[in-house]
Amino acid sequence: MKVLVLNSGSSSQKSSLFDFGASLPDSPPAPLWEGKLEWQGECASLEIKKSGGIIRKEEMTVTAREKATAHLLDALTSGKASVLSNKSEIAVVGHRIVNGGREYAQPTIITPEVKAAIQRMAVFAPLHNRVELEGIRLIEEKFGSIPQVAVFDTAFHSSLPPAAFVYPGPYEWVAQGIRRFGFHGINHQYCAERTAQVLGKSLSKLKIVTCHLGNGCSVAAIQQGKSIDTSMGFTPLDGLMMGTRSGSVDPGILTYLMREQQLTAQSLDDLLNKKSGLLGISGISGDMRQIVSAMNERNDRAKLAFDIFVHRLRSGIGAMIAILGGLDALVFTAGIGENSAELRQAACTNFNFLGLQLDPAKNASPRADRDISLPFSSVRVLVVQAQEDWAIAREAWKLASN
Repeated sequence: MKVLVLNSGSSSQKSSLFDFGASLPDSPPAPLWEGKLEWQGECASLEIKKSGGIIRKEEMTVTAREKATAHLLDALTSGKASVLSNKSEIAVVGHRIVNGGREYAQPTIITPEVKAAIQRMAVFAPLHNRVELEGIRLIEEKFGSIPQVAVFDTAFHSSLPPAAFVYPGPYEWVAQGIRRFGFHGINHQYCAERTAQVLGKSLSKLKIVTCHLGNGCSVAAIQQGKSIDTSMGFTPLDGLMMGTRSGSVDPGILTYLMREQQLTAQSLDDLLNKKSGLLGISGISGDMRQIVSAMNERNDRAKLAFDIFVHRLRSGIGAMIAILGGLDALVFTAGIGENSAELRQAACTNFNFLGLQLDPAKNASPRADRDISLPFSSVRVLVVQAQEDWAIAREAWKLASN
């Protein structure tokens, strides 16, 4: 059974094709085919690779995302990057949906009712849910009545207790749907499961803090395989400092800017989502690689951006440890978490009092899904490769197989 995954982001579109046999493999297989689009204004870069490596790179000018995504999907069956003779070979399509709200705590087959719910939740995740709906409509146009499955980023955090998900505002907010949802749940769940596999221990007996650090960043406290707290809240803007997002700020700053500078809701939204974080502080980039490079060249603002990022990450990890009442494993994942040895070292230093000890050599050049702590460390530290597409494909396969 072939499963296609559409993982839609605000500035990127990733698609992966997996080929399943009669049963799920124990660990993620390499996809048959991967395609990625990244947008900068009206320009998009396309990269397609098969199991043997990169097959095609292309720069294009696009006025509509859907046209670029359609171009990407057409490459499945045409040109040198094709892997299918006919689109009918695909049995099911899985989609990452950022916000499923209170209604969806499990993956589900997409119906008109599900699409309507995704549309309703778009007000809470406007950068994501709307582009995900575009992807669903595009699959309907190109593939007809093929089953489509929604896998929700918020679902894993549906186990948060009320003390964690209710905001300390007016109680009426709860009835209005204003609550902490949490995000990156697909990868937080996968990383917790993979950590238990790597350590050879039962997930139900582990206290784990997972750090999803990419352009978007969040930490989660996972106990007995369930999320009991996380740093993102009502929207993916809350919590840690991120690439271009501010993370948590004093809400009084926002009312001050509205009152004193007459900023509108839209201008505040742009400021906090697109002009803050690493980019806003450094003035250079939202990419940690460029921040570290500039910091090593004695750029003071890059150093400040790195230091703020580390400070807030340590604070977030510490909060999760307090909620768990201890820690068995600390996990780093996603682009920054997997690739920045400097960040991992800096983040872990202040937790030596717990008996956490990194292995410097392993941290400098970690392999995917590897324990990078010293043998005598009382807390295991792992680098786990993000596998959102695989996790989405797995859930789509399960539903399509029933």
